[in-house]
Amino acid sequence: MSTLVYLAVPAFLLLICIEYGLSRSRAILGYEGRDTAASLAMGIANVSIAALTKAATFGIYVFLHQFALFDIRQQWWALPAAILADDFAYYWFHRMHHEVRLLWAAHVNHHSVNHHSSRRYNLSTALRQSWTTPFTGPVFWMPLALIGFDPLLIFTAQAISLVYQFWIHTELIDRMGPLEWAFNTPSHHRVHHGRNVEYLDRNHGGILILWDRLFGTFEAERAPVDYGLTKNIHTYNPLKIAFHEWADMLGDACSAGSPGDAIRYLLRPPGWSPDGSTRTASELRTQQLRAQQLRAQQLRAQQLREQGA
Repeated sequence: MSTLVYLAVPAFLLLICIEYGLSRSRAILGYEGRDTAASLAMGIANVSIAALTKAATFGIYVFLHQFALFDIRQQWWALPAAILADDFAYYWFHRMHHEVRLLWAAHVNHHSVNHHSSRRYNLSTALRQSWTTPFTGPVFWMPLALIGFDPLLIFTAQAISLVYQFWIHTELIDRMGPLEWAFNTPSHHRVHHGRNVEYLDRNHGGILILWDRLFGTFEAERAPVDYGLTKNIHTYNPLKIAFHEWADMLGDACSAGSPGDAIRYLLRPPGWSPDGSTRTASELRTQQLRAQQLRAQQLRAQQLREQGA
């Protein structure tokens, strides 16, 4: 996996330079030096940590492959099937890392943006990768080894997905016509990075957007995207970006009123609180929907009054 990603790095950097040049003449914020440097630092550390954990992950996949249900050898369809299976695994990996706070702590830095650059979204964002998902992620791909996919094939499919997802982190590409129905595109992924209530925890797909359509997590880009978290951070420090949510989560758990609440702080969605003082993404959407319905009822009542007059 690492080899393919390493080979793609020069192309990543070239595309970042091209996007930087183009964004200067467009009506988008583009790049900011400290924000881009933080993203690059996060990416470099992620690749280094992943390289150190690959041997252990590969060993786990090899062990599980001994008990595979099927013998998937190097047939012509093995790689396309592995890419499809990987994309399905990635969807659930990504979705669970948004819906379980313990996993969100590992993933959140990809969405973390400094309060003063919260509207910046560009290709360098793709490099702002977690330092802890190399530890929380492999379990989602273990079933592929049990199905019968060779561990090297799993790594290859993961690398292809990672390379694909680089180019969708941009504002320069608008809609892409019929491709929008099946594939994850810049438009779909901009939604995923939005903190608009209707965009929270949406569009988790890697290469395909079909899983989101199938499992009810798809949202089209309609309103302008407000990038970042519901509560953005105030730092460019990579260490704080990497671990700020771990500190907040553990602080909440340690100060919980009961062991049960402490566990719920770890396993419930981000935003959960025992007294309801903070809201999860689902609760925020429900709140927004009720407000919209109330406004619609009030407008309808006003129209009826005006018609009666």
